[in-house]
Amino acid sequence: MMTCRTALWALCSLLFVLALPCAVGADALSWSAPADPKTCPVGDTSVWAEYEGGADCIRYFWAGDLDDAPVALVRLYGDRTRHLRSEPEEIPGNTVRDQHDHAARWAVELGMPVVVIARPGTYGSSGDHRRRRSIEEFRAIDAALDRIVERHRIGSVILSGHSGGATAAAALLTFGRKDVACAILTSGAFDLLERARLLREHSGRVPRPGVDLTGVVGPYDPLDHIAGIVPNPDRLILVIGNSRDSVTPFALQREFANALAAAGHNVRLMEHSAIGPRYHDLRGSIGYTATRDCLATGN
Repeated sequence: MMTCRTALWALCSLLFVLALPCAVGADALSWSAPADPKTCPVGDTSVWAEYEGGADCIRYFWAGDLDDAPVALVRLYGDRTRHLRSEPEEIPGNTVRDQHDHAARWAVELGMPVVVIARPGTYGSSGDHRRRRSIEEFRAIDAALDRIVERHRIGSVILSGHSGGATAAAALLTFGRKDVACAILTSGAFDLLERARLLREHSGRVPRPGVDLTGVVGPYDPLDHIAGIVPNPDRLILVIGNSRDSVTPFALQREFANALAAAGHNVRLMEHSAIGPRYHDLRGSIGYTATRDCLATGN
């Protein structure tokens, strides 16, 4: 049942979206733009994120009562390579208004503030999406989250990512973040070089040892950095996938979950129905359900 506070969040979120100026709300967001602090939008939809090795303008879109929130859901999308050759105006959901509306739907459904962070090179964030799964991508997201948490005075976060977004969320854990109350990793890519070997072999492609499917040499693999995750017995890590997944093999997701458990972390591995023929995108509202599981366990 929706509480009065939740109803107020919903109303405020809808009013915020409706109040966006047409030029701000409807214009297409840039993709693969260079990092330039002079062109990074001023306001509460972007941060200038400086990190070891670089800096990026990272866009974020939020809804709900975010300022001083005790906990907020932070969502990271999966890879968006299918849009790299498209004009920004042709990409679905590629406006500030669309992204805020997406966050608002989640905030209303869950009754909590929601933040969507655009990965480098996508939805207005500077960077090169072809360099995804490099350490620079993950450092940029991590630094952006630091700035967002600081700006809005957020107490803790629930990290939620799908596919490449799950890999990014796992990477943030390995950077030693202490503000993660729970993590939801659906259909994530782990053991990246083994995954690349398996998928190249399956498709008859030439082997490329040491090179990720993105072309990145020596990608940052969360599986290799579990030692960096801060111990916290109260933090639940949900690893959710489908055993028939042909994009991110479930065996490698299980390998990651087992490694987390061996390191003493509170992890739960779950199988869930998915959409064929790739069985990569999970059916139903598992994201909502998993977030509620986090909240119900006090995380």
